[in-house]
Amino acid sequence: MFDLFREISQTIQNNRLRTFLTGIAVAWGIFMLIVLLGMARGVVNSFESGSWAKTSNRINIYQGTTSKAYKGYKEGRQIKPELEDMDLLKEKNPDHVSDITSNIYMGNIVFSTSKDYVSKSPQGVYPYAQQTDNVNLIAGRFINDADLRYKRKSVVMEEKNAKALFGDAKSAVGKYINGLDLSWQVVGVYSHDWRDNVYIPFTTAKALTGNDKYVSNLQVEIKNVSTIEDGENAEQQLRNNLSRKHNFAPEDQSGLYFSNQFTNYLKNKTAFDILSMSVWIIGLFTLLSGIIGVSNIMFVSVRERTHEIGIRRAIGAKPGNILLQIITESIAITTLFGYIGVVLGMVVTQIIAALSEGSDFLSNPTVSLQIALEVTLVLIIAGALAGLFPALKATKVKPVEALRDE
Repeated sequence: MFDLFREISQTIQNNRLRTFLTGIAVAWGIFMLIVLLGMARGVVNSFESGSWAKTSNRINIYQGTTSKAYKGYKEGRQIKPELEDMDLLKEKNPDHVSDITSNIYMGNIVFSTSKDYVSKSPQGVYPYAQQTDNVNLIAGRFINDADLRYKRKSVVMEEKNAKALFGDAKSAVGKYINGLDLSWQVVGVYSHDWRDNVYIPFTTAKALTGNDKYVSNLQVEIKNVSTIEDGENAEQQLRNNLSRKHNFAPEDQSGLYFSNQFTNYLKNKTAFDILSMSVWIIGLFTLLSGIIGVSNIMFVSVRERTHEIGIRRAIGAKPGNILLQIITESIAITTLFGYIGVVLGMVVTQIIAALSEGSDFLSNPTVSLQIALEVTLVLIIAGALAGLFPALKATKVKPVEALRDE
């Protein structure tokens, strides 16, 4: 084994410039592969950690306008979701409907304390809105089931508004504000990059808006679905039920607008899988130029060592020994410079991760242990392939002809 490593070292030293230039191509190929994989991973991480991924098992239903006549009704009718639609869909679709929530957007209301006031449009919500809106609480709690049941005048505010009203955002929890000539208790304060909604219980908002039958939307949490086809079937069942109730054609896509987050998530996930595969292909083709260079070096090495190979064959060396030596030398060169590319690539991805911290587009764009192992395997296979053909040529050298070679 020691002799093998000594021979590999000697081969590299005898062809320093050629080995270095070829190694740079290998290092560059691996470097680009690592950086591209890290960037792709960052995009995928951002996608999977976003609120659209956390709420991917939902179908949202919004008001629409019919585009065709149906059962004596003219086209152009406006269809709005209704409160009783929630019970209807639960009853008619027990296999696919897990839960249904909604929200109500109220008009502009002035909330005030003795210190200051803010003008906001409260949103009546169910507890699930904390997940759909990605609400990060810094103090207190979100709207809960008891708030809904007792129609409490509970409020969850964004920290800047809470600070304006109380001076200190966290101390606002448990205190009261005035709005609509009513006293509201602040039960939670949250932080968000751009959202500053004021949340109140859905039932409270419904009572304040006159308890009419309409709602802003229906948010249907679906279950027992795993494929795009399952999601589309669940959506069509919901559409059929609502079309019968509201008298619009089941095939009328604009009667009520359906946003199927489940199928959209699966389609986007497929697109990101294709992105990752494309990155691998691009990186491997970039690496290919370096591998061809390593293969050329090994061909030259075999040609220069024809006399040596002939002597080894004459004294009893088997073709397998020659094959192993050439392939091992190729793997060593590829792996050496490849790991230089790996280290540089990981350093760059760490820098990108630090610079993009908090970004909505990139989330932790670094390579994992699994990717590092995959790249290691790629290096070994690439090195073996680079040395295979030169090694096969070396095994075909006839001892007598090789000994005559000058």
